[in-house]
Amino acid sequence: MTRSAALRAWVLMLAFSAGGCALTFDSRRLGVPVSMAGAASAADSGAAFHVTKHPVYLIAGLLSVSQPNLEDVLAGQVGTGARIADLRIRVRSRWSDLLVTALTLGFVVPRSVTFEGVVVPK
Repeated sequence: MTRSAALRAWVLMLAFSAGGCALTFDSRRLGVPVSMAGAASAADSGAAFHVTKHPVYLIAGLLSVSQPNLEDVLAGQVGTGARIADLRIRVRSRWSDLLVTALTLGFVVPRSVTFEGVVVPK
């Protein structure tokens, strides 16, 4: 393999890995109003929720085995006429996620995605 072919292959792998483990959440398909942050002075009152999902990726995040579905998570929290306020989505790697990634040499990459918010009744 020539040096330029190796460089092209490395750049291509870098470009693919930059998009690995990317999560996209779209609130337009939820069917209920969702706000990421409310006014600092007035906190919304309602039932708080906290749900953690564990998506899994393969080959350093290039292939998705399971993804957290925002619609499914919020459908279990919201009734008719309610809305979601102060939605916070946090993606992190716990120590056990890092351990699995290290033991499999990056073949299996688990993550932890936490959805937090407040369900405000109508």
